[in-house]
Amino acid sequence: MARAPSPADASASDAVKASIRGAGLRCTAARLTVLQHLMRSHGPETHAEVSDALADKGFDRATIYRNLTELTEAGLVARVELGDHVWRFEIKRHGKHGARGDDHPHFLCTTCGEVSCLDDVNVAITPKPGMSAGTPAARRSGPAKTGGMKSGGSG
Repeated sequence: MARAPSPADASASDAVKASIRGAGLRCTAARLTVLQHLMRSHGPETHAEVSDALADKGFDRATIYRNLTELTEAGLVARVELGDHVWRFEIKRHGKHGARGDDHPHFLCTTCGEVSCLDDVNVAITPKPGMSAGTPAARRSGPAKTGGMKSGGSG
């Protein structure tokens, strides 16, 4: 038997709906479900991971991808690439260092592929000689690597 939603669940759902509307989007069932899923995740997820996790909700892969893209364009979700040519999506959360998801390091396990956010780690990326830190080429010069750690921001 399914449990009835608690007042806290309803309040959280209302807050997510308000954030979707506040970003200028219609609050559809798919957007709400995708955003709530990303809010519960422990790190960025690929389109395939989100689609697999939400398969029982009745949304097809194209709908999930379209909503991930629209939520990213609206600024609610960050899209990151960690040097392995795979886009991952994560919710933007505000904390002591601003919006998480914009530019913070991640740990990508090269054995199992699990990705974790390293919110309390600061990584300084030094541009290659002859490039300033603000140039796109310097930002794309490659992720910082230290024992499997890769820094990734939105891209």
